[in-house]
Amino acid sequence: MKVQRSRFKVQGFLISLLFTVCLLITVYGCGYTIHGKASLPFDAIQIDKIENITLEPKLQDRLYKALTEEFLKNGIAVYPDAGYKLSGTIRQYTLHILSEKSDVAIEYEVIIKGDFRLIDPSGNMKEFKDIGSPFIVSFSGSGPLDELIAFKELASERAVRDMAMEIIAAIIYR
Repeated sequence: MKVQRSRFKVQGFLISLLFTVCLLITVYGCGYTIHGKASLPFDAIQIDKIENITLEPKLQDRLYKALTEEFLKNGIAVYPDAGYKLSGTIRQYTLHILSEKSDVAIEYEVIIKGDFRLIDPSGNMKEFKDIGSPFIVSFSGSGPLDELIAFKELASERAVRDMAMEIIAAIIYR
């Protein structure tokens, strides 16, 4: 009886040890890292002019707001006189039809892309070309026009937020 108990204890210990090793390999081998505030490239930034050369109105205002929120979430303050300056141009806003039913579009994809520049206090510039949402941002609709426009606005907002996250990821992690 004592032999069986000690055997179960040893087996339980080995299973726990194996589980712990697998967990550690998974966590440290997956490519994810935790970045603290000390590892950020700077602690404040100025969001300079965001130009919108598309036909979609107010994208620059939405992006400015989304960038401000994302910088703050990542521990970077936004000040008008900060040493680092971010500027850019939104150059593409496209609605692609993803699916049709009886020659009527029922699902759309929103694509937003732009080029951005980061200038450091000494005047060095980094360029980030063709930044956009890394995800497919789509919406469905075949009902009344006001519903379709509302869905388009929500999808556009999501695409702009994704674009802001991509810009900040490019700045912080590249």
